[in-house]
Amino acid sequence: MPLLLKGSCRCNAVRFEVESHTPVPFMLCYCSICRKQQGGGGFAINLGADYETLNIRGKRSLGVYRAEIEDDEHPHCEVSTGERNFCRKCGSALWLYDPTWPELVHPFASAIDSDLPKPPEKVHLMLKYKANWVEPEIGKRDKMFDVYPEESIADWHKRTGMWVE
Repeated sequence: MPLLLKGSCRCNAVRFEVESHTPVPFMLCYCSICRKQQGGGGFAINLGADYETLNIRGKRSLGVYRAEIEDDEHPHCEVSTGERNFCRKCGSALWLYDPTWPELVHPFASAIDSDLPKPPEKVHLMLKYKANWVEPEIGKRDKMFDVYPEESIADWHKRTGMWVE
């Protein structure tokens, strides 16, 4: 049975629940979008969950932001297909939904109120774009990538035995 994640914004205007087979906060993204949208430590942590199970209270308080991307991988400015949902009252970042992968939603670990499992290792990605003031804390078992790794969130959970059936 998937893990039920319960989350909310800081002011509780938006509350949500979603089921996840991939609830471990292992992936730290250092891209400028994640860092500026919700990464106070210079990164954001995205979880994976099943979009069909997303139950939202306080939809009127939701806002959506779609980032413009222009970097080495995107030399011409593109609007991201990813929809970053946030609370319009308090500004808390809540989850990312991308219609390119309609079955998935990616809650930000910082928005989850439920206890989350501790990762046996972490993946640091998009290090090519980290801010110069950020010094990632790399553990002995951690993996580092300049851009996106080939291993998906689901594949990582399966490889490490953290997949929740």
